[in-house]
Amino acid sequence: MSRNLSLTLRIWRQESLKSAGNFHVYQLEDVSPDLSLLEALDQLNEQLIAKAERPVHFEHDCREGICGSCGFLVNGQAHGPQSATTVCQLYLRQFADGDTLTLEPWRARAFPLIQDLVVDRAAFDRLIAAGGYCSVNTGQAPDGNALLIGQQKAASAFAMATCIGCGACVASCRNASASLFVAAKLAHLAQLPQGQPEREHRAMLLQEQMREQGFGSCSSNLECEMVCPKQISADWISWMHREAKG
Repeated sequence: MSRNLSLTLRIWRQESLKSAGNFHVYQLEDVSPDLSLLEALDQLNEQLIAKAERPVHFEHDCREGICGSCGFLVNGQAHGPQSATTVCQLYLRQFADGDTLTLEPWRARAFPLIQDLVVDRAAFDRLIAAGGYCSVNTGQAPDGNALLIGQQKAASAFAMATCIGCGACVASCRNASASLFVAAKLAHLAQLPQGQPEREHRAMLLQEQMREQGFGSCSSNLECEMVCPKQISADWISWMHREAKG
């Protein structure tokens, strides 16, 4: 049976984008290693509310590693030390008794801070709205076997579609580039028959919009690949640059 932990949480607190922020230190005593980090924050917030203090704001939805909303930095690493894992699936058993965990929001100009650990990732939505879709009118849904797709292509397209838009790739890049996110969206559609008619135009639109939203250029340090919870390969970024050139 695992023994319970005592942890120090050093959390970035900032009420709004226009206010000053700083780290606040909190102690969590006798917490189960089977708790997720978000459950530990829930427990901390219960303590803060009981003392009439403002709870720590953090974003979450599914808590199953599929919605992409829960990301923040844990000891300087996007989503924390465990690979292929979102923050909501990061459990305290990854840490040792007495550890200090520093929690802070994504740091990127394109992701303005809302409060504490929450940032505005609407720039990703604007990228998709710029052309990350198929606009060809296909009428009624065709039969599932009407368009033949090879198994390898289908599997590769599906792997790209698993991108959850969490923003870890942006937060970990020294230039705050969204290249891995954009490459995944482009590669998802470009490998399917339905994505062919607008393929080149889509690649151009999304890369132009990436620059307009304030994302930087790819720095080729591959940290984006390392922190991606869906393990999307950075090789697709090189493919994306060739795609835009036709």
